[in-house]
Amino acid sequence: MRYRTRLTAPAAALLASGAAVALAPTARADQRATGTGATGASGGDSLGDPIYPTLGNTGYQVSAYHLDVTYHPDTRLVDAVVTVSARATESLARFSLDSAATLTVHSVEVGRREARFEQQADKLVITPRRCVAANSRMTVRIAYTADPRALPFPTNGWVPTPDGFAVAGQPNLAHTVFPCNDHPADKAHFTFRITVPDGLEGVASGTLVSTESADGRTAFTYRSRDPIATEVIQLSVGDYTVVERPGPSGLRLRDVVPVARAEALEPALALTAGQLTWLEARLGAYPFEAYGILPANTDDPDAFDFTGLETQTLTLYKPNYLLQPEDKIGSHMMHELVHTWFGNLVSPATWADLWLNEGHADYYGLLYRYERGWPDSLGLTSMEARMKDVYSRGDQWRHDSGPVAAPTAETLFDAQRYTGGVLVLYALWNLVGEDVFTRIEHTFLDRYRNSSASTQDFIALASEVSGQDLTGFLTEWLYGTKTPRMPNHPDWTVNPVAPAARYHRPAGGHRPHDESCATL
Repeated sequence: MRYRTRLTAPAAALLASGAAVALAPTARADQRATGTGATGASGGDSLGDPIYPTLGNTGYQVSAYHLDVTYHPDTRLVDAVVTVSARATESLARFSLDSAATLTVHSVEVGRREARFEQQADKLVITPRRCVAANSRMTVRIAYTADPRALPFPTNGWVPTPDGFAVAGQPNLAHTVFPCNDHPADKAHFTFRITVPDGLEGVASGTLVSTESADGRTAFTYRSRDPIATEVIQLSVGDYTVVERPGPSGLRLRDVVPVARAEALEPALALTAGQLTWLEARLGAYPFEAYGILPANTDDPDAFDFTGLETQTLTLYKPNYLLQPEDKIGSHMMHELVHTWFGNLVSPATWADLWLNEGHADYYGLLYRYERGWPDSLGLTSMEARMKDVYSRGDQWRHDSGPVAAPTAETLFDAQRYTGGVLVLYALWNLVGEDVFTRIEHTFLDRYRNSSASTQDFIALASEVSGQDLTGFLTEWLYGTKTPRMPNHPDWTVNPVAPAARYHRPAGGHRPHDESCATL
């Protein structure tokens, strides 16, 4: 999981998914189409996310993206066409997509008819020739050019490398890569077509379905079997070799590895099958068509600001991290693998629900570590010992970073969402016992499979499965300003809050992920 911050908002605001927000006036971009659009309603330019209120758009739901990109090594630019298939949820005379101003949009078509468009901050506002009827299907085709180096670190969803690029759109940067409805509440199926000069490889989330070569260029087409949130797509070009190996129960494992690094990285890549076997015994069968690792082909310390990112079916890593012995990397590899279930299979309904992703990833990552006898970063060797330490810091973390499920954009990726989330799960486990806890986990994953879920969804489901009303218990743990008593551990104590201990954030306003994640 990466960290990114940009905008602040009240932590307890609810998702206003049906709100239509007036578009702010701004300078008009070049309008290619002639004529005027039909009169009618306009889709809103916000889904009301409490952390990133400008993300997402209303008035439609996306069913699929077809992203066709061509990489030019001489200029390092990307020419692309994205085709968005969606259903209008209301009559639309105008609607918007999230789209960074650094994407140079050349043309927009709605239903094969040229449409007017204008760039307003990070929104591409589109006016079709004819009003789109409510409940009808619409196809939007956008041709644009992108420069993966256009935006500075860390505001860029592109990861430039010497031989190409990868992408890292989490949490709010997929729209710097392609125009989209950039919110995990609107997941969609993806097709990627990547055209590169011979000698380079194009790869993406999903399964390779075709390869076409002509005139010194090759086009690789990948398709996802399951829907993907925009923030966890992967799309990459480089001098790669694709290494395939069998996984548990016939699962296809495919790693995409820089050719020059393949031999050195093989010991780490070979760990995946065993990690999957361990995790499937706890969370059920792996839910997607394939899994693999993509070590980005760069040694630039500022290429991206995280160790690993759970892009669906193909996890992105810093390559040098994976050169360490297993006891140094295995716990965090498990953290990223857990995100396949908590984060990808079930996405957060809003970014305030991030603890569901990161708390679960650290929970199982730590269990994996302690079962193998690997001391953690504090020198502790059991979950109980680590949770006692985290418990003692509970009031301080609530003071500094807010309650576990009530972050701001500034505190979103603090340890409170990671190990603080583990503490909530550990409290629940102590209260209901291992068997009921496991049923809660499995039922949550089954019910919200290929969708998104909120903290309130988790609370309600835990109450239903356990047969007892856990609303008060979990609300206190997730939203309270004081750390509740830990079930079965009446002797545990919480340290007093030291006001001066508040974390001093670096320029950019965020805490690095590697300082927050307990599995590193």
